[in-house]
Amino acid sequence: MAWSELVRFREHVTKILKLVVMANHKSAIKRHRQSLKRRTHNRSAKTAVRSALKNASAAIQSGNKAEAEKLTREAESMMSKATKKGLFHRSTLSRKISRLQSQASKIAAK
Repeated sequence: MAWSELVRFREHVTKILKLVVMANHKSAIKRHRQSLKRRTHNRSAKTAVRSALKNASAAIQSGNKAEAEKLTREAESMMSKATKKGLFHRSTLSRKISRLQSQASKIAAK
């Protein structure tokens, strides 16, 4: 085998070993399984929130007042629910909502 093939093989094996559960107790294996489920759920929820924020911001940029208000409300609601579930910190929620509201107020003033 060439050196580059060995390096690639080693990297591949390392990735596989990171996915394998190294826990020895049943409870630790279960906790690992639960953490993987939570991770996938949390990632999808965070992605949905980010998409909602991006859509609201895009609507504000386009100048469509009615759609911007609707999407801003939806984004705020999603952020609040996510924060209540512990996906975001309270300060992060406040900061993002504040920025979104300030953008929305600019379009309302026009």
